[in-house]
Amino acid sequence: MRDRAEALGLGEERGTYAVAGLWGALAQLARRLLAGLFVALLVCMVVISPRFQKGLITMGTVMLSLFGLTLAWRGISARFGLRRCYLYTRGLVVTGTFGRVRHAVAWSEVTELKWMANPTLLLAFHRFEIERRGAGRVAFLALGIKPPLVEALVEPK
Repeated sequence: MRDRAEALGLGEERGTYAVAGLWGALAQLARRLLAGLFVALLVCMVVISPRFQKGLITMGTVMLSLFGLTLAWRGISARFGLRRCYLYTRGLVVTGTFGRVRHAVAWSEVTELKWMANPTLLLAFHRFEIERRGAGRVAFLALGIKPPLVEALVEPK
């Protein structure tokens, strides 16, 4: 990735951050809904009766496997540069699901940076939309309540 960015002339690397698309946001929503269902089953088992034990064990297994898959995906995507935003002194590069460059934007081309935050319990994300001169817009999500990409993009040093 560094060779490609140097070939694009974007300058020195300032950082690399995880980004997501629509499917990443929907996966986050599903994980959080299942966690809420797990907590509800746990409360039902404790308060109402132990008849919810089988459902609790099943949901516990599903939650542990989802947690493990999430951690594995984070590690793999960071290692291979999948769904990342690379910030440089003179621009940024966004890669896709398979690590290929989807968008390369020079700061000199940017006309407007739109930023929308949704810090709710079930679906927490920040959506960035970059308008640029002579090309289409670039949009991507940074998942979480306060991801490090927000500080790096909105409040540059």
